[in-house]
Amino acid sequence: MNVKYHQPTETVASPCVRNCCLNQEDVCLGCFRHIDEIMAWSKLDAKAKKNVLNLCEQRQQLIQK
Repeated sequence: MNVKYHQPTETVASPCVRNCCLNQEDVCLGCFRHIDEIMAWSKLDAKAKKNVLNLCEQRQQLIQK
């Protein structure tokens, strides 16, 4: 008997804080995602979402300086 086990897909929560306001560079000042990242979020895999979250952290640090 050959049984395949599927590992559950990792879920990455959206960083959205329901405070959407885009700056001049189309970056949300609530979650720090670019508009393109917001639009693509539901189609991204976990690895890509984590990459976006890292970019958000970097943007937040730059914007809040």
